[in-house]
Amino acid sequence: MSKKRIVVTGMGLVSCFGSDVDSFYAQLLAGKSGVTKVTDLLSEDFPTQIAAGVKDFDPGEYLDKKQARRVDRYIAFAMVAGKKALEQAKLTGAALDALQKERCGVIVGSGMGGMSVFVENTRALYDKGYRRVNPFFIPFIITNMAGGLLAMDLGFMGPNYSISTACATANNSIIAAANHILTGEADMMVCGGTEAAVLPLGLAGFIACKALSQRNDAPEKASRPWDRGRDGFVLGEGAGVLVLESLEHALARGAPILAEYLGGGVSCDAYHMTEPRSDGEGVALCIRNALRQAGVSAEDVNYINAHATSTPAGDMAEVNALKKVFKQPEKVFMNSTKSMIGHGLGAAGGLEAVATIKAITDGMIHPTINLDDPESELTFNVPTKAVKADIKVAISNSFGFGGHNATIVLAPYKS
Repeated sequence: MSKKRIVVTGMGLVSCFGSDVDSFYAQLLAGKSGVTKVTDLLSEDFPTQIAAGVKDFDPGEYLDKKQARRVDRYIAFAMVAGKKALEQAKLTGAALDALQKERCGVIVGSGMGGMSVFVENTRALYDKGYRRVNPFFIPFIITNMAGGLLAMDLGFMGPNYSISTACATANNSIIAAANHILTGEADMMVCGGTEAAVLPLGLAGFIACKALSQRNDAPEKASRPWDRGRDGFVLGEGAGVLVLESLEHALARGAPILAEYLGGGVSCDAYHMTEPRSDGEGVALCIRNALRQAGVSAEDVNYINAHATSTPAGDMAEVNALKKVFKQPEKVFMNSTKSMIGHGLGAAGGLEAVATIKAITDGMIHPTINLDDPESELTFNVPTKAVKADIKVAISNSFGFGGHNATIVLAPYKS
């Protein structure tokens, strides 16, 4: 069976830099940090007082006003990002109505689900009794509701479910969506990840795991992947969503084609709940699987958007795994989007897919900031200022608690 070609025709996001893709990438190219103090949310005894939260979020016309007041923020983020992606794909009004909607689907996952709704209703239960629990409590905490509500708004009747693999969620969702197109079950898929975990419980949970940076005196310098002074990741949030289509479907409707999705790979470390596998074999297997499905060699890849969260163990474990696959790392550009927007958990892969595709379309790779004292084993080409680059093939990595690994392969579209 000949392999179908799959292309990216739209991108949408919600981030600490707002909800416009071009503005988001301009901030990344400028090396701006979206990390700030969040003392308005926390008591003074929290050892971490910083995050890269979404500020002044207004869903505008993308979500019904009544619905916007009710839903958890993770759902609202997904609705805005998904509809913005469709806008970029030129799918509004009559063009949207003309789609064969039984062959259009949605896979937008979340690692944590509706945390704000969960907290509010837990408090209501214990303070005021079960009668005060909101009737929307269950629908708005479950991780599948973002994609479910988006499909309801759009009328998309194709494949629809959520994937929840912690910080690998968005990449797993993109890979699953692409596979539905490959098998002929769908012509178009809206896919990615969404998360809204910047709240006291989210921060407290990761503090308990000893995972977060405590560099409260300089928030913008707290996320520092591959730097010897890193002390943990910075919690982020938002949503990143792609529109994938079969090439035939995209060409038939005259869609704008941003990039080509070549393939994806998954694996499991089968090692530890939160720590990376020390020998890197799980990540290396994942990347090899992705390259195999993409039909490209490691030598074809010249850009890696790394998982690179800024944790003492994780950053170099990824580098060591990458070196098992890429034998000349000095020839490969690599960066960490998380150095500026923190770690968006289930949304991270979606936001980083947007950054990777913008690097392809704009021919510019954003810097990794705060890399003042690099680890000596970091032998990849990691720019600390924006650089021009002719990207041939790019990969984007995402790894999650539980040992979940997911890598996607993207490239410029060539007819």
